[in-house]
Amino acid sequence: MHIAPSALESEQPAGLSARGPGAPRTPEYATQRPARRPRRLATLLLTIGVVAIASSVGVVVAANRQVAHIQRIPGLASVLSAPSDNVENFLLVGSDSREGIDPNSPDYGGIGNTTDVQGHRSDTIMVLRRDKAGGPASLLSIPRDLWVEIAGTGKKSRINSAYQAGPATLIQTVQTALGIPIHHYVEIDFQGFKSLVDAIGGVQVCFDAPARDEHTGLFIAEPGCYVLDGVQGLAYARSRYYETYINDQWVRDGTSDLGRIKRQQHFINTALQAAVAKVKGNPLHTGDVLAASTGAVRIDDQLDVLATAVLMRGAVGSGLVPYSLPVVGKTVGANAVLLLGPGAQAYLDYFSGVSTTPPAP
Repeated sequence: MHIAPSALESEQPAGLSARGPGAPRTPEYATQRPARRPRRLATLLLTIGVVAIASSVGVVVAANRQVAHIQRIPGLASVLSAPSDNVENFLLVGSDSREGIDPNSPDYGGIGNTTDVQGHRSDTIMVLRRDKAGGPASLLSIPRDLWVEIAGTGKKSRINSAYQAGPATLIQTVQTALGIPIHHYVEIDFQGFKSLVDAIGGVQVCFDAPARDEHTGLFIAEPGCYVLDGVQGLAYARSRYYETYINDQWVRDGTSDLGRIKRQQHFINTALQAAVAKVKGNPLHTGDVLAASTGAVRIDDQLDVLATAVLMRGAVGSGLVPYSLPVVGKTVGANAVLLLGPGAQAYLDYFSGVSTTPPAP
């Protein structure tokens, strides 16, 4: 089957009339309608964008009430870094906990439950950097397969294993293994991610070829731009086995977790802009977005969300500058892991505040 090239701006791709070899049936929940208008993992980013735009006193009062219901993690003050002179860093973590998963959700088969995946693991680790002197905020993605010494153990492992011992251990691992000070902590789970995406009306993602991930349930039948809802957005953001249909066959993205990082960064940036646009058009939507946040996230007990929103107003208003750590693959024992690659120190220096010169994104 030949799929003719299609421009990304095509608004109404016609769905594939036939499927290529090995193509799956389209999951019911993955069938999308193309986007007719522009519309995520880091709840703090959405909250910042929303609250920073709100100008009505009534809206701010409502926002205060919602923020008061966000779950706080006690005891992190002792491991968080002291304030830095020039930067403020937020550790953003996406948890793959299956607690609270709805068995009636259309993506239940792709996510599983607490029997399939027990406990808590970090699915995504990022550092948001705010320059106190001004300018756009920066976002550094840390591969979860990065091989580092886990704080308090004296042993090396993948960095995402640090989260299994709790947020404090993950914070200390980022601080000691990478030299990045962490001033605040924000965590969101699967259910929260979906709720937030739905609260902002979905996130537009453009595909230049049909795409799928049989592990997460993602299926895009035709090239074009689509507004992904919470279920679809999660399938896209979690994809590590991402495939595109090229020259009559499905081709897997060989970059695995690194490719997923790029997709996540783009998704977060797009979601942030969508949240800002939604609330700017109607500040009364602020409560809807914050209400979706209250049961979705956990934050450190020192974080003043609304004060941070004011400080972040200019930093996130025009989007984030995304960065990915340079890494190289290596086999350690029986583990296929990632090590810091050439040039990584420049990224670490910038996010630690040692350097004020940003590396090339």
